[in-house]
Amino acid sequence: MQELVSKQLVKYLEGRGVTHIFGLCGHTNIAVLTEIGKSSIRFVNSRHEQIAAHAADGYARVTKKASVVLSHLGPGLTNAATGVATAALDSIPMVVIAGDIPSHYYGKNPHQEINLHSDAAQFEIYKPFVKRAWRVERADLLPDIIDKAFHLAESGRPGPVLVSVPMDIFSAKIDTALFERIKPNAMSYAKPSLDETVAEKIVAILLAAKKPLIYAGGGVMLADANAELAQFVDRLGIPVAHSLMGKGVLPDDHPFVLGMTGFWGTQYINDSCRTADVILALGTRFCEADCSSFDPEYTFAIPPTRLIHIDIDPAEIGRNYPVEIGAVADLKQALVALNRIAKKAAPDGRRNEPLRKEIAAYRAEFKASRAEAETSSQFPMRPERILADVRAVLPRDAIITTDVGWNKNGVGQQFPVYTPGSVLTPGGYATMGFGAPAAIGAKIAAPDKVVVSLVGDGGFGQNPALLATAFEEDTAVVWIIMNNRAFGTIAGLQKAHYGTTTGTVFEKNGTPYSPDFAAVARAYGIDGVRIESADQFKPALEAAIKANVPYVLDVTMENAPVPTSGHWNIMDIYSPGRKVHHVST
Repeated sequence: MQELVSKQLVKYLEGRGVTHIFGLCGHTNIAVLTEIGKSSIRFVNSRHEQIAAHAADGYARVTKKASVVLSHLGPGLTNAATGVATAALDSIPMVVIAGDIPSHYYGKNPHQEINLHSDAAQFEIYKPFVKRAWRVERADLLPDIIDKAFHLAESGRPGPVLVSVPMDIFSAKIDTALFERIKPNAMSYAKPSLDETVAEKIVAILLAAKKPLIYAGGGVMLADANAELAQFVDRLGIPVAHSLMGKGVLPDDHPFVLGMTGFWGTQYINDSCRTADVILALGTRFCEADCSSFDPEYTFAIPPTRLIHIDIDPAEIGRNYPVEIGAVADLKQALVALNRIAKKAAPDGRRNEPLRKEIAAYRAEFKASRAEAETSSQFPMRPERILADVRAVLPRDAIITTDVGWNKNGVGQQFPVYTPGSVLTPGGYATMGFGAPAAIGAKIAAPDKVVVSLVGDGGFGQNPALLATAFEEDTAVVWIIMNNRAFGTIAGLQKAHYGTTTGTVFEKNGTPYSPDFAAVARAYGIDGVRIESADQFKPALEAAIKANVPYVLDVTMENAPVPTSGHWNIMDIYSPGRKVHHVST
């Protein structure tokens, strides 16, 4: 029996359990949109493809399954590119289905074709960052390609894939047997574990070490291995430091959690990593910011520290630091194996009371150092007061999204996260504009959770049209705009090194300027409040959460730097030999 490709594609997506598709219309994809309208799948409409991609990213981070983005050709696909690249750098599974020019018009320069260097070349744009980019050449090939796309997105190191489909193929008819033929294929594949002998060797090295340390990255959460990590840590009494993407890998009030490393890390955390004799790294890329630009004076000194690195992606093992043991494995399976060996090797466990007390004392000291700022009544508000009030109001399992700037760096350093996977941040690509739309996807994926987006005015201003999607979908997200009237972190760097803030602060005729984002929200049909005093903020946030509707709180904030003792090589590039750091404006 013959049926439209668009109809069979949507049936396949339904059978795969897809319940939401994020995107924007175009003349190349309306055949698919029409079939979505007849299906059980909800199309989450956006006003810009970057919004759709970031929302799909947030959705995938919460569900731990590949999200789906439907895009138009040319400018639609390039608009989505930043969001898809953000997902790629953070290893988030995503399937992008894009309409393309009609196959019989290749090279004829039809409407919106990308062809300056080769004909029908739009799929080439995504090649540097997706796991694979397909251009579908014949209608009968689509069933196999779309099935491969989902498996590739979710297997190994997860990430986005692109399936670019000429619009005439969407409207072609093919035999239904072609889609039926792929139905018996397993929805997911078994993942690699850790060899027993290797697991025994790793546990033996850790038990013999004087100052062992676990360094956890976002790969632990992607593998849903948080419970297994907690079991391993509790048995062996080993401290855990984490990357930015590893924030929340264990609850921040766990007795052995140190905190985030690198440029935005603290002296105690960085020193703990630098002086460790053995580090077990789990699911991390050892990114530059997390490693203080790889300078051994600050965060990691490998060697002489011995490194054991387990990751699903062999390309990451040994990339930035030499390893004594490198193992390619799924983190959940690997930790199951390590726990099995650890139980035999240390049947009574190790409490490591001195270290528990040391970490507790460090936390108390660090908390005390922020007490004045966290309780300050000054206005514009201190950023520490904003974070402290947010944490006091939110339940332990609330989902937080961040953007870039104080909201990301300050959250990583100072904001306690108690539920694994509950903080979503753009780590690898550090994309301004991620946090606000990602919260929409997160709320759609977890409608019963409180979802709050901590974003700067620069980041929120990237795509305020996300509010239209939030209004139409009734996504009860609270957006807290930490408004310092600047690209604050960059303004601080520029001021410190060059004595100016050209192009980094928002002003008119020398006067600080900001749109009234609360009024902008109301224009979209969403509740919005502009905070006028520090004491107004907390009750306003409580009211916003209780309202259970989309809500914007525009909070004027002092542009103060995130305190840090870490290192970033850009400081040396700006001011060689001067040891200049960063300041507020």
